[in-house]
Amino acid sequence: MEILRQGVFALYQDGWLPEMFQYAFLTNALVAALLIGPLLGALGPLVVVKRLAFFSEAVGHGALTGVAIGILLGEPATQPLVGLFCFCIIFALLLHWVKSRTQVPYDALVGVFLSFAIALGAALLLYVAKRVNVHILENVLFGSILTVKDIDILILAIITVLALVLLARGANRALLASLSPELARTRGIKVRLYDYLFIMLITLVTVASVKVVGAILVGALLLIPATTARMISRNGRQFFWLSVLFSTLSCLFGILLPMAGTLPIPSGAAIVIIASAGFVLALGVRRWRKME
Repeated sequence: MEILRQGVFALYQDGWLPEMFQYAFLTNALVAALLIGPLLGALGPLVVVKRLAFFSEAVGHGALTGVAIGILLGEPATQPLVGLFCFCIIFALLLHWVKSRTQVPYDALVGVFLSFAIALGAALLLYVAKRVNVHILENVLFGSILTVKDIDILILAIITVLALVLLARGANRALLASLSPELARTRGIKVRLYDYLFIMLITLVTVASVKVVGAILVGALLLIPATTARMISRNGRQFFWLSVLFSTLSCLFGILLPMAGTLPIPSGAAIVIIASAGFVLALGVRRWRKME
């Protein structure tokens, strides 16, 4: 973590970053953006291919319940990490387990779990709000990059390393298992194992990103840059790298512009608005290509 902060501070000293980055909490915010952007961008293509956008939304909303449970169990209101991660992991695994054993359409099943998570989270947060500062709950909903602490960056760094290792070792097999499970099985690929690993990875990344993007919006950052990249990419390699690029730029500008006062809105909202603007621009590029 210190190495990352020193790298950002060195950019400030060299004149690449504005004067406000002399403060540690702003440096933490930029480091978090540099971790979350590429991570969500790398996972986004698989989310789009596997049609799990609605699933990531459900996990993000489940974070509300996880935060409330953590606070009720006595964790610090600003860092209810055990309750947050435990509930969301159980929630995601149970959802995927039920999906594999029923004939209920996946979108309907996710809708049921999503509705339950929102209802339970709302009930618990209403009770928790009487015991803690209500602004803490706003940070959970919409994200607050300025409250990122060392422990948040450490968690993001660990999950980033884990994701990179898994993607480097099994990205192609995971993609084949997503596109054609039957063909993957003929090649000895354990499709169910890769499904559960990917579900766990999405859950961990989503929960770790809640502090920055917010529970309501984190699913959008997995979906929008990847969808944008898919519209204008010509092959799988471009699809992947453009998704990483768009997600990273959305995070950077979504953090820098509110800090500079250009967009006086929460960082999570700014990140998603900028990603959406990129999506609209990509629509224009795609239409222009068709007219050629």
